[in-house]
Amino acid sequence: MDWHVRAFLKASLAWLTLGVTLGVAMAAHPLWTIYRPAHVHMNLLGFVTMMIYGVGYHVIPRFSGHPLHNARAPRWHWWMSNLGLALMVVGFCVRAHALPVGTPLLATGGTLAAAGAYTFVYVIWRTIDGPAGMRRAMQRTERAMTTSARPRLPLAEKQNAG
Repeated sequence: MDWHVRAFLKASLAWLTLGVTLGVAMAAHPLWTIYRPAHVHMNLLGFVTMMIYGVGYHVIPRFSGHPLHNARAPRWHWWMSNLGLALMVVGFCVRAHALPVGTPLLATGGTLAAAGAYTFVYVIWRTIDGPAGMRRAMQRTERAMTTSARPRLPLAEKQNAG
């Protein structure tokens, strides 16, 4: 398993643990429900999305038969997504107490998390398509197969058909 796949899966499990712990704390202390946005983002962006990233990076190259478009991009993606989510969680918690620094933290974190998501989309999209040279070769092969698949009439039938 590649480093980035393992890192996304472990991050997913860590965010799940943090999100569930905050959920239990909110249940035990109803006043803590002011942290609900942080709790939701820990579980959805943290657990669900990080799990999708990890599984996607592992499975898509194998299903498509193409190597990952850019082997370094997932490392940057991991850092952007996790740092972005951490800043978002802190921003939600700080903003719940009406501190002005909460909004810039939230905006910065959201931008980083979005950049990570866009990186994932780009890398997976290009991986599905495969390398450009391979795509062109496949298109030539497909064209050759469709033209050779046409039924060929013997010369006498061609003349009678006209």
